Amino acid sequence: MIMKLKRLVAIAAASLTLLSPAVEAAETLRAAVLQSGTVNWELDTIRHYGLDEKNGFRLEVAGMAGNPATRIAFQGGEADIVVADWIWVARQRAAGRDYVFIPYSRSVGDLLVDPDKGFDDLTDLKGAKIGIAGGPVDKSWLIMRAYAQQKYGFDLLAETEQVFGAPPLIMKAALSGEVDAGINFWHFAAKMKTKGLTSLVSVSEAAEALGLDPQMPLLGYVVKGDMLRDKPDLVAGLAAASRAAKEKLANDPTAWERIRPLMRAKADAEFEALKEGFIAGIPAPGAVDRQAAAKVLEVMSELGGAELVGEATSLPEGVFVSFGN
Repeated sequence: MIMKLKRLVAIAAASLTLLSPAVEAAETLRAAVLQSGTVNWELDTIRHYGLDEKNGFRLEVAGMAGNPATRIAFQGGEADIVVADWIWVARQRAAGRDYVFIPYSRSVGDLLVDPDKGFDDLTDLKGAKIGIAGGPVDKSWLIMRAYAQQKYGFDLLAETEQVFGAPPLIMKAALSGEVDAGINFWHFAAKMKTKGLTSLVSVSEAAEALGLDPQMPLLGYVVKGDMLRDKPDLVAGLAAASRAAKEKLANDPTAWERIRPLMRAKADAEFEALKEGFIAGIPAPGAVDRQAAAKVLEVMSELGGAELVGEATSLPEGVFVSFGN
């Protein structure tokens, strides 16, 4: 009996030895993201359903207070993944930093107003105060300015007063009437609509009127070029896990109920609006249209200048990576 037990222990130990390299082979990918960012909905879905391990990696997520902190962690080697818009990636590549972009979302915001104030189009905002999430070179604000100029010959910059601030502050100011209109990120815009504000013009409508592709994904996961070259399967696994999480969220209502606490939705209407907005922003599978991206960058360069695009006056090679996701 003792000899039999020893043999069983030896077999078990050998089995563990054989299994351990496979367990250790799953590399860890560290993501640095905004602690309250909507990307957490997808990342949490990836981890909960094991979509990372199914695609050959182990995902770790570090929540941070602001975008600068996430980018410092990424640039300093403390994180392997960060979320940013591809225009930032283009700027970094033009400056010699080898970063690449995997599409994540094409959701954009709106210019929202109180329907009782009688604003019918952008020209009615003459003399009004507009709250803008971000700064003077916020991309949504720049697109709205270009649209107003092209469609109405109306200079939003000169004819309105602008107040710039963080998205929650802009939402609060718009709801309280402290500002007459608000341009905010999509998820804050969704919340603002459930509280009675309406869209005067959406950023996607304005972009399309300017000849830009409204299907163009703006936000994405950013990784370093050496990871793409040295470990292409690892980057492909990240892209595949992201797509699988999107498919889960697009088709399984229970997946949303599970992450509802992360969404901080205060009412059912808000929860539904956030869910619909996320799903509507899922990019189409396949490669990013470089020609469409080049046109967007050209417009951003004209409107935002070097403060926005740096040296990237034309689209650098290698900004986008696609694995058929």
